[in-house]
Amino acid sequence: MNHDTYPDYYINDILRSTKTIALVGASPNAERPSYRVMAFLLRKGYTVYPVNPGQAGKEIQGQTVYARLADLPEPVDMIDVFRAADALPALIEEILKLKHLPKAIWGQLAVRDDAAAAKAEERGIKVVMDRCPAIEYPRLIG
Repeated sequence: MNHDTYPDYYINDILRSTKTIALVGASPNAERPSYRVMAFLLRKGYTVYPVNPGQAGKEIQGQTVYARLADLPEPVDMIDVFRAADALPALIEEILKLKHLPKAIWGQLAVRDDAAAAKAEERGIKVVMDRCPAIEYPRLIG
């Protein structure tokens, strides 16, 4: 897929079919974008599992933090990535080793690696990069 632009229906379908989200790079700092996006997703009714090895066992916004994706209590529909773009290839390798693959991987603003995305897409996972669900949701769903 060309990741320069996405048809609205593609992003809309991901946002509407997603119920559970792993938020990789979640921060307890209310000033961080990951904190604000997590709050937005929770308000919209998504189940959000924060993933951050440095915060594992603690809580962010009332949700237990997990060290890694393999530790989550249930499979997730989407993995939302708040990490530097150069971390994406290793993260996608980790994702592809999960017993249950997500339907989508979402790279936040400036998080893009086309080669890593292609590996996920080869396994049937939809990929969105350099976008934010907290921007796309209001634009497409309201």
